[in-house]
Formats: sequence, structure tokens, C-alpha cells
Amino acid sequence: MTPSKDVARLVEIMAALRDPVSGCPWDVEQDFATIAPYTIEEAYEVADAIERNDAVDLREELGDLLLQVVYHAQLATEAGLFDFGDVVDGITRKMIRRHPHVFGDADARSAGSAKGQWERIKAEEKAERAALRETVATVALTAETRVPEAADQAGSGFLDGVPSGFPALTLALKIQQKAAKVGFDWVRPEPIVGKIVEEIDEVAEAAESGDRDALEGEIGDLLFSAVNLARYHEIDPEAALRRCVRKFRGRFRHIEQELAATGRALETASLDEMEALWVAAKTRKQPAAS
Repeated sequence: MTPSKDVARLVEIMAALRDPVSGCPWDVEQDFATIAPYTIEEAYEVADAIERNDAVDLREELGDLLLQVVYHAQLATEAGLFDFGDVVDGITRKMIRRHPHVFGDADARSAGSAKGQWERIKAEEKAERAALRETVATVALTAETRVPEAADQAGSGFLDGVPSGFPALTLALKIQQKAAKVGFDWVRPEPIVGKIVEEIDEVAEAAESGDRDALEGEIGDLLFSAVNLARYHEIDPEAALRRCVRKFRGRFRHIEQELAATGRALETASLDEMEALWVAAKTRKQPAAS
């Protein structure tokens, strides 16, 4: 095997890694479910490289993410479902179909033809997926049993079109946005703030009761309400929390550096000492956000 800019070489490498006889023992043991967390992680690392404005890391992380696509396609090939070529064919067909104003004839490219196109295209794609499911072999992509909540949500409900694989904050935001389209929404921010206060009280009650399951549920309700407030003010909750984490990292780094300047490690400092340095970090001039 030699490196290549041809994606076909990557497909060959993945097939070799999965070879039951001569492949990598770890790769041979994997399945869709065990690889899925790595796929999500690689997507986040792509976003992180972009956020840090690091083109070198971005190039590498995009390669890692591409490997995840090839990995899942190889697993599907072995299961007789589809192969990498089918994945590429599917996405190229979708892009061409969804952009008749770019790839279509003169009539399709006209401004007037756009009316109603999106609904027609989506309906065609839905019909094609339904037909494809009739021909694709049925296999278990994961050995895990669905939780009751997931089973209850299966079907064709209004919110079922929102994929559950999003990060929780983003999933909550998208679910709320879709529900708002049919008028199920707060019209003012004050009731949302009141709901957050109510949820905080319920979290405290659940914590005092010692019921861990109830506490998890109440914390979830609190976070969901916080997302609602962010959405009302047109703030992305995922971006807001990431900003908070960056701020926390910077202040904690200040504590670490101040202790190191006196020859001490974090483990040797008391909570009071770290708290004093934390307060100092809050008052110092922050560098401009990048």
C-alpha cells in the first residue's frame, strides 16, 4: 500500500484493515455502533480546528472524518447493504436534484421555476427512500435495545423529522424550533424565566429526595428551559455554552500559571487559594475573542 490522493486507495486500505485474516484485530471487531461515537468525535474536531483557525489541523481532521465515512461504508459493504460508491452516487444525485437552478435546463434555471420546487424535490426523495427500503436487506445496525422513550417516538409524528443524533443542546433547539412553527411556543421571555426558576426549585427538591432518576429528569427540564430562553433571544445555546467553556478554561489556566510561578502545582493549593486566583482571573483584562 502506498499513499494516494485517489479516494479509492482509502477504500482499499479500509477493506484491508477489515480483512478477517490479515486485517487489524481491533478494526475487525468493530461494528456500526462502536464506530459511531468516533464519527461524532471527528466531526467535533473538524469544528474545533475551524474555530482555532488552524488549517493544518483542519486538513488532518477532514481526513479523519472522511475515514469514518469510508469505515461505515465498508461495514455496509460486508453486510450486503451498500458500498462507498452508492454513498457518493446518492449524495451527487441529491445535490443535482436539489439545485435545478444550477444544474437544470434553461426553464429550471429561471427565477420563476423556484416556486414549489423544494416541496416537490423533498417529496421525490422521500418516495425514493421508501422504495429503497423495500430492496435493502434488513440488518441490525446496533445490538442495543431501544429505550422506551425512543420506541414511543417511532412513527410519523410532526417532530420525528428531527434526527436524534444531534448534540443534546442542538437537538433541544431544533425540536423547539419545529414545535414553534405550529404555534407551540412562548410569546414573551418572562414566562420562560419563570419556568427556569421553577425548574431550579424542582432540581433542589429532587436532589434533597435522593432520587437520582428524578434528579436527572429535573436537570434535563432545567436545561431544556434554558435552551428555550436562548432561542427566544436568537442565541445558539451550543455556541453560548462553548463560549462559557472557553472562558472557564482561560480562567483555570490563569490559576495554574499563577501557582506554577511560585513553584506549586494545582494539587497542592487549597480551594480558597484557587478561588482567590479565580476572582483575580475574572477581573483581569480578557484577550480579544478569536
